[in-house]
Amino acid sequence: MLRLSANPSPLSPSASLVRPRRLLRLRALAAAASASAPASPSARSLRLLEWGKVCRAVASFAGTAHGREATEKQLWGVEDVSYERSRVLLRETEAAVRLLGSSGGSLDFSGLDTVAVESAINRVSGGSVIKGHEAMAVVSLMLLVESLQGTIKAAMKQGEDSRDLLMPLTETILDAVVSKSLVKSIQDIIDDDGSVKDTASPELRRYRDQVQVLESRLCQLMDKLIRNADNEASLSEVSSVNGRCCIKMTGNKSSNFDGLLLSSGSDAGSMIEPIVAIPLNDELQGARALVARAELDALSKLTDKILLELDNIQILMQETITLDKVTARAKYSIAYDGTLPDLYLPNFEHGTIDTAKDGPVSTTSSAQLPKRSWKLFIPNAYHPLLLQQHQENLRRTKKDVASATSEIRRRRIYGQDIAEEDQLAADLDFMKIRVSELERNHPIPVDFMIAEETTVLVITGPNTGGKTISLKTVGLASLMAKIGLYILASEPVKIPWFDAIYADIGDEQSLTQSLSTFSGHLKQIGAIRAQSTSQSLVLLDEVGAGTNPLEGAALGMSLLESFAEAGSFLTLATTHHGELKTLKYSNDSFENACVEFDEENLKPTFRILWGIPGRSNAINIAERLGLSLDIVESSRRLLGTAGAEINALIMDMEKFKQDYHEQLQQAQHYLMQSKELHNNLEVAQKNIVDHTTAQRKRKSRVVSEYAVMARSIIHKKFQLFRESAIAQRVIEEEKAAEKAKLERVKGPEPSSTSSLKKMQITNSSMATKASDNIIDEDGGIPEVGDLVYVPKLKNQATVVKVDPSKNEVQVQAGMMKLKLKLKDVKIQKQRTAR
Repeated sequence: MLRLSANPSPLSPSASLVRPRRLLRLRALAAAASASAPASPSARSLRLLEWGKVCRAVASFAGTAHGREATEKQLWGVEDVSYERSRVLLRETEAAVRLLGSSGGSLDFSGLDTVAVESAINRVSGGSVIKGHEAMAVVSLMLLVESLQGTIKAAMKQGEDSRDLLMPLTETILDAVVSKSLVKSIQDIIDDDGSVKDTASPELRRYRDQVQVLESRLCQLMDKLIRNADNEASLSEVSSVNGRCCIKMTGNKSSNFDGLLLSSGSDAGSMIEPIVAIPLNDELQGARALVARAELDALSKLTDKILLELDNIQILMQETITLDKVTARAKYSIAYDGTLPDLYLPNFEHGTIDTAKDGPVSTTSSAQLPKRSWKLFIPNAYHPLLLQQHQENLRRTKKDVASATSEIRRRRIYGQDIAEEDQLAADLDFMKIRVSELERNHPIPVDFMIAEETTVLVITGPNTGGKTISLKTVGLASLMAKIGLYILASEPVKIPWFDAIYADIGDEQSLTQSLSTFSGHLKQIGAIRAQSTSQSLVLLDEVGAGTNPLEGAALGMSLLESFAEAGSFLTLATTHHGELKTLKYSNDSFENACVEFDEENLKPTFRILWGIPGRSNAINIAERLGLSLDIVESSRRLLGTAGAEINALIMDMEKFKQDYHEQLQQAQHYLMQSKELHNNLEVAQKNIVDHTTAQRKRKSRVVSEYAVMARSIIHKKFQLFRESAIAQRVIEEEKAAEKAKLERVKGPEPSSTSSLKKMQITNSSMATKASDNIIDEDGGIPEVGDLVYVPKLKNQATVVKVDPSKNEVQVQAGMMKLKLKLKDVKIQKQRTAR
C-alpha cells in the first residue's frame, strides 16, 4: 500500500501548528462578537450563577483530555436538555456511582492518551504511516477496554438490580471485541517508549548492529586524532553536525589534521570533519538511512493491520470517552457527598403537581420525605463553589503542614540551621491553627422546604446574611439535577425539572448602553418576564432596589404578583422592602422567609427561618454599638409605634419559631432514641426466643441421649438378672437333688417305697425311649439349628448363633436366649427312623 510519508498530512507538524492558531483566532473573534452582542437572559443567568466554574470543576474529574472537553461541553448544554434526557443522565450517573463503589474506585482513565489515539485514527484513515507512540496508545485503549469489561461484569454479578442499572450504560463496551492479535502484533514491534524494537525484522537488527559498529569505529578514530594533537593552546572535543561525527576546536591556533570546516564562530568554535572520517561518516549515514527505511517498513505493515480494526478502534474510543464523561459526573458527586435527587415534571392539566409516570429515578435512598407535599425539598444544601473552595483550602493547608513537618524532621536529622528551624516551627504552628480554623468553620448548609402551594418566596434579612448565596444555591442545584449531577445536600431531595433558570443577581450597570444599576435590573427582569414559562425558575435579588423606596416597593410588589399569576413555576426573591412581606397575607401563593441574625454577636448565622418575615435590626444594632441613647430613642419615635409593634410581633414569632425548632429537634432526638430502643428490644426478644428454642432443642437432645443410655442399661440389667435367676434355679435344683439323694441314703419310708419304684420305672422308660431317638456327639462344634443339651438347665435348646473365635454359642430354650461356652453344651441329633 502506498504511504504518504513525504508530503505533510492534515495532522503533520506543520498543519498541527497552523490549526491551533486558527482556532485561537476564531475563538477570540467569537468572544468579541459575543461580548458586543447582548446575551440571552438564560445565558446571562448562567454567567451570574457562575455555572462555568462548576462545569470546570466537574470536568477536572475526567481522566482523559477528550473526556474533560466532552464533559464541559455537555454541562454547558444544560439549557437544551429535556426532562427525559435529564432522567437518562441521572440514571447514568447513578450507574457510574454503583460501578465505582463495586470496583473500589479503580475506574481510572488517566493512563489513556486519547489525543494520540485520535492522531493514530486520523493518520491511518488518511493513508499515512502510524507512529510508534500512537500505536502504543491504541494498545492502551484496548487493554483499558478489556479491564473495563472485567470490572463491569464483576459489578453485574452483585445482583439483578445492578445488572439492570449498569446494562444501558455499559452494553456497548461489553459487546466490543478487543483484538488480542492486534495488541500482540503491536507489542511485538513497538517498545513501551514508542520506538521500534530490534526484533521487528531481521533487516532492522542487522542495520542497527551495523550503525553501532560504525559509531564505535568513528569514536575510536576521533579519540585517536584528539590524543595525537599536540596543540596545547586549543581545546578539542568530539561533536556532531547533522548526524556527521566531527571535532569541535576552540582556540586561536589551527588543527594539526586535515579536514572540512563545517561551521565556525568566535564563541562556539570551529566544527571540523577530519578527512579520514569522511568515508566512515558517509557509511554511517547510509546505514542510518537503511535503519529508517526498515523502521518505516515495520510501521507500514503494522498500519495495515490497524486499518483492518479501524472501525472497532473508533467505537472503543467513543465509548471510552462517553464512560469517562459519565464517570467524571459520578466522581464529582461522590467527592462532595452528593445525593441523588428525585426529579419530577410538573403537570398542570388539573392544577396539581404530579411526579413522572415512571416514578422516581431511584428508590435506593433510605430517607423519606415528610408527609407534607413539597414543591422543592433540599435539606442541608451547600453552594458547590463554596464547598469546593473550602475543601481545596483545607487540602492545601494540610499539605503545607505535612511538608513543613518533613522539612523540620530532615533538618533535625542533618543538624542544619537551627535558627531557621525555629522559624519553620513557628510557621508550622500557624498552619496547624489554620487547619483547625478551616475544620471548625465549615460552610453552613441551608434548608429549602417550599410547599406545593407556594409560587413566590420572599426572603428578607440583613446584608451579608446569605440571601444571595441562597438564591445561587437553589439555581445551581436545579442546573445540576437537570444535567445529571447529584445535588450537594442531605437525603432526601425532591426538585422539579425546570425548562430554564433565570437570574437577576448583582450589579447590571452598563456604561456602554447608558444604563444605571436600576435600569439594568429592570431590563433584565423585563427580558426574564417575557421568556419565562410555567416551568421556569426565576431568581430575583434585591427586587425594587436602586430607586425611591416607596416606588421600588410598589414596583417590586407588582413584579412578584405578575410572576405569581403566570410568570413562572417558582420565583425566589430577596428584598429589603418591608411592604413585600405583607403579600403573604393577601395571596396564598406567597411565602415569607428570612435569614437569621445573631443580635448578641451582631453577625448573621446564615440560616433561613421559614414562614417568618425579616425585621429591621438597624436601631438595635446602633444601640449595641454604643450610639447615643438620645439618637436611638429619637429614631424609635420617628419610626412610630406601629413599626415597633410589628418588630415586636416578628421577634415573638422568631422566638416561637426557634422554640418550635428546638422542641422539634428534641422530639426527633427522643423519637430516634425510642426507635433505637425499640429495635434493641426487638433484637433482644429475638435473641431470647432463639436462645429458648436452642435450649429446648438441646434439652430434648440430651433427654433422648439419656433415654437411649437408660434403655441400654435396663436391657443389660435385665439380661444379667435373667441369667442370675437361671443360675439360681439350677443351684436350687442341684440342692434339691442332693437332698433327695441324702434322703434315699437314709432309707425311704415304707409307705413311699412303691411310689419311688414306680417313678424310677417311669424315668428309665423315658430315658430308654429318648435313647432310641437321640445320639450324643461330644467334642464337636454345633451348627445353627442343632439341638443341644444344657446340663445346667437339664433341658434341650436350639442353637441360634455360633461364635467359634470366642468358643461361645447362643441358644434358645423356650422364651429364653442364653450365651454359653461350647463346653457347657452337648450336641444331640435325632436318629432317622427305620
